[in-house]
Amino acid sequence: MTDLSAFAITRKWPAKHPDRLQLYSLPTPNGVKVSIMLEETGLPYEAHLVSFETQDQLSPEFIATFPNNKIPAILDPNGPGGQPLALFESGAILLYLAEKSGQFLPLDATARYQTIQWLMFQMGGIGPMFGQVGFFTIFAGKDFEDKRPRERYVLEARRLLGVLNQRLEHRAWVMGDTYTIADIAIFPWVRNLIERYHAGDLVGMQDFAHVTRALAAFVARPAVQRGLTVPQRA
Repeated sequence: MTDLSAFAITRKWPAKHPDRLQLYSLPTPNGVKVSIMLEETGLPYEAHLVSFETQDQLSPEFIATFPNNKIPAILDPNGPGGQPLALFESGAILLYLAEKSGQFLPLDATARYQTIQWLMFQMGGIGPMFGQVGFFTIFAGKDFEDKRPRERYVLEARRLLGVLNQRLEHRAWVMGDTYTIADIAIFPWVRNLIERYHAGDLVGMQDFAHVTRALAAFVARPAVQRGLTVPQRA
């Protein structure tokens, strides 16, 4: 049996199946990127709920293994060279799982780097900017009297949606007919902008028909539907 006792996180979240990849997460836009990827690849895994309500991500056990105290994070008992690997940052995890499984990342060098380019587009643009829209619409920022910060992020969200809409105009997915980690990274955030932040009207989603079409196709995938609920909330 695989021994993961060297990793402090397993003291707070003991592994029932230590031979499987361990996922520490919550169904947030960043969190479900990894659960969806795991469902899509079919890699065996065990999910552990990291509750923000009880600040699990700030626990000594979590920080000892994942110092940035953010979800999602994974612990793979069968990492490179057969050694366990602890990994945080959703983009890095998607790349790792794509290479581990041999899925959702093109082998052709040009297409591979273009896919990574769009992954970074989500990591550096869509995630942070859409998150700020959420802050100023449903979280603490909604009470700010000065609406200029909100408008700044709404305009940037629209710009990013325009870039994505143009990319999808003649493509089923970000990379064409091939579904990749770029889609797995981007569309949970688009869904969240509409369903969680209720900002569809605010950013004018009706103007981005190609994004809306691709989002519907994404959400209809069985693996996506499963991944959106992982880990299960208590």
